[in-house]
Amino acid sequence: MQYLHTMIRVSNLEQSLHFFCNLLGLEEFSRVDHEKGKFTLIFLVAPQDRQAAQQNKAPLVELTYNWPDENGQQEQLTGGRNFGHLAYRVDDLYQLCQRLMDGGVTINRPPRDGHMAFVRSPDGISIELLQKGDSLPPQEPWASMPNSGEW
Repeated sequence: MQYLHTMIRVSNLEQSLHFFCNLLGLEEFSRVDHEKGKFTLIFLVAPQDRQAAQQNKAPLVELTYNWPDENGQQEQLTGGRNFGHLAYRVDDLYQLCQRLMDGGVTINRPPRDGHMAFVRSPDGISIELLQKGDSLPPQEPWASMPNSGEW
């Protein structure tokens, strides 16, 4: 298992980048604008981790900015929605999900695509599990398993 990133939702991208980059000293590592989903993901890296991050060997901070809706309304971040999730790259997503399920853990977002799953810790912290390398071929029971709760 490899620790990948911590996701934080932000309500003002410019203010957040100013804080994390200009004041705290992190650097922008990558940025993706998702037109269809209307959000931007910006991954930040500590300066001394840049080289390791280029080899997927250093954790990043992911800033997630949800764009204002068609009326210009911005999502209000309340109730802990500003902290998103922890993310880990795993060797065998199906095997880990089965072990978690056998241990009584609910798979909130099953790995239907063989690529991604979400579970929650006993304290409700959302954890994203991502398949290392290519996605696994879809297989049951995962392919037809519905989402459960929030993730």
